[in-house]
Amino acid sequence: MTEEAPGFEEKPDVPSGATPDDAEPKAAAPSSEEAAAPAGDASDENAGLVAQLDQVRTALGERTTDLQRLQAEYQNYRRRVERDRIAVKEVAIANTLTELLPVLDDIGRAREHGELVGGFKSVAESLETVAAKLGLQQFGKEGEPFDPTVHEALMHSYAPDVTETTCVAILQPGYRIGERTIRPARVAVAEPQPGAQTVKPAEEAPAAEAAAEDKESGGPEEG
Repeated sequence: MTEEAPGFEEKPDVPSGATPDDAEPKAAAPSSEEAAAPAGDASDENAGLVAQLDQVRTALGERTTDLQRLQAEYQNYRRRVERDRIAVKEVAIANTLTELLPVLDDIGRAREHGELVGGFKSVAESLETVAAKLGLQQFGKEGEPFDPTVHEALMHSYAPDVTETTCVAILQPGYRIGERTIRPARVAVAEPQPGAQTVKPAEEAPAAEAAAEDKESGGPEEG
């Protein structure tokens, strides 16, 4: 039985004239398909990421649009609620002041007859001050043109000294709150006298025109 000498390893047979490097096995070079495979996988992965990014951007745009629409609807809702609240308040104030108009009429008649004196005068003025603070405004004056949108004619007559339908007497003053009329002014009106015409004085002809007319007619005969 042959014993192997220690410290020596068997080496492959090397042909004569060959170098030791030729005896070592060489790794096979990768083919062109194997080299192109990693690049193709990277491109597919990038394309997938781009597609996902586009989807995220689209979803973000939709959510942003929804949020803007909800915000606009909320703002419109707040404005509508505020407008309705103001309208309800104005109606409530108008209804309350409408009930007080007969009292204000009595105060006005008492003032006209000189009966607004003493403690009654103080109370009446306080009531008028509170009504004014709530926005109540009185209107209607003698001599102003008649306006059917704010005046109610209870009496009618003709007068030679008016050129249009005019309020000649205020029977009951009108009242408004802001632009809203809660009671028209009740008035007596007068219209111009039927058939009356305003005659304008004839203008005198200039001296030059008179002289020209005299010349055309031959002028005055000399003695």
